[in-house]
Order: sequence, then C-alpha cells, then structure tokens
Amino acid sequence: MTATLPAPPRPGPARPNPVVRWVIRPLRKAWRELTSMRTALALLFLLALAAVPGALLPQRELNEAKTERYIAAKGTFGVWMDRVGLFNVFSSPWFTAIYLLLFISLVGCITPRIWEFYQQLRAQPVPAPRNLKRLPRHITETVDGTPDELADRIGTNLRGWRKRTRTIEPNKQYPDGAVEISAEKGYLREAGNLVFHIALVAMLVSIALGKLWGYEGTRTLVAGDDQVLCNTSTAVYDSFRSGAMVDGTGMGGFCIKVDDFEATFLPNGQPDMYTSKVSYTTDVNAPEDTWKRTTIKVNHPLRMDGERIYVLGNGFAPTFTVTFPNGEKRTQTAPYLPQSTQTMLSEGAMRFDTPAGMYPDEDTRRKHQIAIDGLFAPDPVYHSTLLMSQSAIVHDPAVAIRVYEGDAGLDTGRAQSVYTLDRDLIDQGRLVRKASVNLTVGQSTTIPGPSGDTVVTFDGYKRWVSMQVSYDPGQDWVLVSAIVMLVGLVVSLVIRRRRIWVRLVPIAPGTVDDDGPHGDQRRTVVEVAGLARTDQAGWGEGFEEQARGLLVEGGRAAVGKL
Repeated sequence: MTATLPAPPRPGPARPNPVVRWVIRPLRKAWRELTSMRTALALLFLLALAAVPGALLPQRELNEAKTERYIAAKGTFGVWMDRVGLFNVFSSPWFTAIYLLLFISLVGCITPRIWEFYQQLRAQPVPAPRNLKRLPRHITETVDGTPDELADRIGTNLRGWRKRTRTIEPNKQYPDGAVEISAEKGYLREAGNLVFHIALVAMLVSIALGKLWGYEGTRTLVAGDDQVLCNTSTAVYDSFRSGAMVDGTGMGGFCIKVDDFEATFLPNGQPDMYTSKVSYTTDVNAPEDTWKRTTIKVNHPLRMDGERIYVLGNGFAPTFTVTFPNGEKRTQTAPYLPQSTQTMLSEGAMRFDTPAGMYPDEDTRRKHQIAIDGLFAPDPVYHSTLLMSQSAIVHDPAVAIRVYEGDAGLDTGRAQSVYTLDRDLIDQGRLVRKASVNLTVGQSTTIPGPSGDTVVTFDGYKRWVSMQVSYDPGQDWVLVSAIVMLVGLVVSLVIRRRRIWVRLVPIAPGTVDDDGPHGDQRRTVVEVAGLARTDQAGWGEGFEEQARGLLVEGGRAAVGKL
C-alpha cells in the first residue's frame, strides 16, 4: 500500500520588509511629490507670498528703532508677530525652509528632464501612426509624381526640420510599397524651458552665496563736518549685518566723507530728490586733499571695489554751545531722529562734560555735567508753547529743549542711546532739569549756579545723512541669471513644438480615379497629418493650406508658418 503525501502549501506573497514598507516607500513617495513641477510651482508661489510681510512690515535688520516702535504700537499682537519672525522675514527659519525646499524641488525636477531632453535629441523622429486620418489635422491629396520625387520635394520644403524618410516594402496593405516622412520641429521650446528653470536655480544659489559672503552696514554722517567713514572694520558702523562667512576682516578699504547734502521738494511738500555730495578714496592712507568727489542720489549709489554706497536716510543735526562758568565752551552737533517724514519734526539728546580742572574732585565734576534733550522743527509753528513743524522745508528753524545738570552718565562705561537721555538717571534725581525753553537760531538760555552761570546757545543746524554700505558678491550672477531666465522664458513661449507625418502611396499606371484614367502618368496619394500641443502652436484653421504648400515645387515659403 502506497501512502499519498499531501502537496506542499503554495508560498504566499512575500511580506515586504518593514524598513521598506514604513521608511523607504514613504520617503520615495515624498521625494516624488517634492520633485514634481506642481510642487515647485507651489513653493515658488509660497516663497513670493512669504516675502510680502518683508515688504509691508518694518524689518529689524533695516531699521530696528522703527520696528520697536511698531511693535510697541501694536501691543500684544505686535509681540506675537515678532515671535513668528514677521519683523525678520528673510532670516526667519520658515522663510529659509521654503527657500531650501524650492531649491531641492527645482534640482530634483530639472535633473531627469535634462536627461530626457538629451535622449530626445538623440532619438529619431517618431514613425507615422498607422491611421493618419485619426489625427486632428489631416489632408489627403492625389498629385502627379512618384513617391521618391515627392519625398525629395517635401524634404526640401521642410528644411530646418528634423526629418526621417522610411521606405515601406510592398505588403498586403501597400501592394506597391510606400514612402513615409516623419518630421519634428520646436525642440528649442523645451530647451528654453530648461534654461529658464536652470537659471532660476542659479539665481537662488547666487542670492544664497551673496547672503553668506555679503554684508551691510549703516553709518550716520553729518554733512560738512569732520566725520569720516573708513571701511576698515565692523566697529566703524552704527549697525552692521553680515553673512555667516564674514568675520569682519578682508573688507574693501575705502573712506568717504559727506561734504554737503541737499533735499528738494515738490510744490505739495513731498520730497523730490535727496542729493549728497561726497569725497572718497580707495586708499585709506591718502591725504584728504587728493580724494575724489562725486554725487550720490536716490537710486544712484556710489560703486567702488564691489561695494555700493547709498543715501539711506537724512535729517537735521542741531548745534549747541555750552559756556561754563569759567568761560570755557563746549560745542556739539548731534543728529536728531525724525518723528515724521512729512514735517521732519525731530528729537534727540546731547551730553556735555565739565571742563577739566574746573572742580576739585571727580564727584563734584560729575554732578555738574550738562545734558540736553528736546525737539527740532525746521518749519516751526506753535500751539501755545508747544512746538510743532509745518513741513520739512527749512524756514526759521527752532528747538524746544530741556536742559539738565548732574550726572549725564558719561563715566558709567555703559552704552547709551544717542537720541534719548537715560531715564533712570532722571528718575533717581542724579540728573536734574534746570530749564525748559523754546529757542531760535542765536538765542540762548542761562542756568544760574553757585559757581556762576552756565549758558546754552542754539547755534544753528547741519544735515546728517545715513549712508549704507552694501557688499554682495553674488549680485552680478543674480543679474546674469535673471537675463538668462527672461531669454529662456521668451524662447519657451515663442518656439512652437510640432510634428508632421507624410505618407506617399503610389497609384499604379492606368488606374482610374475621380479624375478619370491617367494612362502611363505616375500619380501618388499623399496623406499629410500634423500634431501640435494646441491650435495656437502654429496651425489652427490654416493647416490645410500650409500642408498643401509642402507638395509645391519651391513651396518652402508657403510652409513658413509650419
């Protein structure tokens, strides 16, 4: 007796490796989504949208004081806006993340398309479909001549097209054989598209490199004063912002001085143009009388050694002279910060140290320092004793100041605002107000004291200019990339991608057709079909006329639109 063993069970489908299932597949799917053109366009739109707050809201990198005032005015809402980075948009983590994702998406999207385009250039034109009549653009004509003669004529008329001619041997469908011509044109359309996206990647890289190796610094200079900006270190700037690869060394050496500043206004009082006359040199050791002179205007910066120097802002710098009881004088000109760009009503502060030797010890000397804060009005108007300004045009300027005596904080070693006095010193009684007065040019006020009177005189004003020095090593490449992007976009929009097929089938001599018998005359049935992405690609309703031009001797001009 023979026992029958049961058949072994069939193996079931292999279970995928958990790593493949839960890690590899999701990552592969995420990569495909990230590198799709749809995602790249969405990220490009998102990047443009994310840049809108940077254009509408004050940015801390450009004007920290204005940004702080805006946050204070908005209260809690302003604090939350600051926490999410709306006042540091272009350096915020979320903007950087969008920027990097767009870069990765474009690179991942373009790389396979470049390979596909290379393969298309090497490939022969696509053979003619079996049934040309199914194509949206199609004509059938019977003309005199053999297929070979017509093929030569059509090939001549299709000059500039990529062509391929194929001879079909006699078969059941074509007993006398046939000739097929495949032609394609418009490869530059895809080339322009690729150039556009490659240039976009190049521009993103150029901007990133410029931010890494670039820097921006601002410095306020009083026009007509002895203040000089020499680009030798970061310490010479009022504010300085640099990329991660900038350590403050190796900056382009130059010096600049503001000789004069002029502001012109429209009849309605709006600013028309700011013009700054400057002296400069690229040799920091050169004597000042050898410096070059030029003019800097709005949107017309001074360019030298890769740096660009702009007129960023302007204002007024009142000049005060303090005459101490011993007859010694101290004169200062300090920039005042505009509170309104329409009226240029400005506020600021000054601190004057007591002359050496006037008091026997340091504590007494420190208690007799002079401090001034208040307002400057270029075109004053008074509401009772309250000083205001009517416009930014200078007309009999005036100041409203408070004069303090005491410890002005000059010996503390702590950094202080150049526009305001230390309120703690005032609240603690270490700096005591001695006078509040409105003055015009040449007027003064007197502070009596046990050692004699101290006189504060308003001497006049000068203009200050905020100069911005910018260095961006990627700016030229950004310009080149933008131009190449524009060229690629124009090419992709102008060039038309089209395909055309021609099938030439001979008619046997003596065949009778609609025109009757033709004896020994050789005739050919010509089928012409075209395919374009859209009717706007160059055919539309005129395809039949253009296609018939292929069959005419010397008809290349007739098919110029093909």
